[in-house]
Amino acid sequence: MQKHVLGFMVSAPGRVVHIVAGIGLIVVGLFFNSGVTGYIVAVAGLAVIVVSASDTCMVAPVCGLSSQGNQTRAQLDKPAR
Repeated sequence: MQKHVLGFMVSAPGRVVHIVAGIGLIVVGLFFNSGVTGYIVAVAGLAVIVVSASDTCMVAPVCGLSSQGNQTRAQLDKPAR
């Protein structure tokens, strides 16, 4: 299951989902929350967009893979030993 989830996260559709989620966080943070909490949520959304646009997966190192999307995709394509 790890391979399927990480494979989706570093794929083009997965990156689009991340960017849409980031936009959603920004909208929620700026328009539905007030004060510092709203700005924190908006900055988190911006961080999701930046990480996704740079083809980086922050979850992959937890699973022993590279954080760079192209390297993670290559590692996931290798057969298991």
